Amino acid sequence: MAQGKEENIKRLNYNKYEKARIIGARALQLSMGAPFLVTLSNDDLAKLRFNPLEIAKKEFEAK
Repeated sequence: MAQGKEENIKRLNYNKYEKARIIGARALQLSMGAPFLVTLSNDDLAKLRFNPLEIAKKEFEAK
Protein backbone atom coordinates (compact mmCIF):
# COMPACT_ATOMS: atom_id res chain seq x y z
CA MET A 1 0.00 0.00 0.00
CA ALA A 2 2.92 2.35 0.63
CA GLN A 3 3.88 2.08 -3.03
CA GLY A 4 0.45 3.39 -4.06
CA LYS A 5 0.97 6.51 -1.93
CA GLU A 6 4.35 7.11 -3.55
CA GLU A 7 2.80 6.97 -7.01
CA ASN A 8 0.16 9.57 -6.05
CA ILE A 9 2.81 11.97 -4.76
CA LYS A 10 4.97 11.71 -7.88
CA ARG A 11 2.04 11.98 -10.32
CA LEU A 12 1.81 15.35 -12.05
CA ASN A 13 -1.00 14.58 -14.51
CA TYR A 14 -4.28 15.83 -13.09
CA ASN A 15 -7.70 15.58 -14.64
CA LYS A 16 -9.70 18.78 -15.13
CA TYR A 17 -11.61 18.32 -11.86
CA GLU A 18 -8.46 17.87 -9.77
CA LYS A 19 -6.85 20.86 -11.45
CA ALA A 20 -9.92 23.03 -10.77
CA ARG A 21 -9.98 21.96 -7.13
CA ILE A 22 -6.28 22.70 -6.61
CA ILE A 23 -6.41 26.10 -8.32
CA GLY A 24 -9.64 27.06 -6.56
CA ALA A 25 -8.34 26.15 -3.13
CA ARG A 26 -5.09 28.04 -3.74
CA ALA A 27 -6.98 31.10 -5.03
CA LEU A 28 -8.99 31.13 -1.81
CA GLN A 29 -5.77 31.01 0.21
CA LEU A 30 -4.32 33.88 -1.80
CA SER A 31 -7.46 35.97 -1.37
CA MET A 32 -7.12 35.53 2.39
CA GLY A 33 -3.53 36.81 2.41
CA ALA A 34 -1.32 33.76 1.83
CA PRO A 35 2.14 34.54 0.40
CA PHE A 36 2.84 33.86 -3.26
CA LEU A 37 4.74 30.66 -4.10
CA VAL A 38 6.23 32.20 -7.26
CA THR A 39 8.07 35.47 -7.71
CA LEU A 40 5.92 38.02 -9.48
CA SER A 41 6.96 41.54 -10.36
CA ASN A 42 4.60 44.48 -10.04
CA ASP A 43 4.20 44.41 -13.83
CA ASP A 44 3.22 40.73 -13.73
CA LEU A 45 0.68 41.45 -11.00
CA ALA A 46 -0.74 44.34 -13.01
CA LYS A 47 -1.11 42.07 -16.07
CA LEU A 48 -2.93 39.52 -13.91
CA ARG A 49 -5.01 42.39 -12.48
CA PHE A 50 -4.17 41.21 -8.93
CA ASN A 51 -6.71 38.42 -9.47
CA PRO A 52 -6.11 35.52 -7.00
CA LEU A 53 -7.47 33.00 -9.50
CA GLU A 54 -5.01 34.11 -12.20
CA ILE A 55 -2.14 34.09 -9.69
CA ALA A 56 -3.11 30.56 -8.60
CA LYS A 57 -3.12 29.44 -12.26
CA LYS A 58 0.36 30.94 -12.68
CA GLU A 59 1.56 29.05 -9.58
CA PHE A 60 0.00 25.81 -10.85
CA GLU A 61 1.76 26.17 -14.20
CA ALA A 62 5.07 26.71 -12.37
CA LYS A 63 4.34 23.53 -10.36
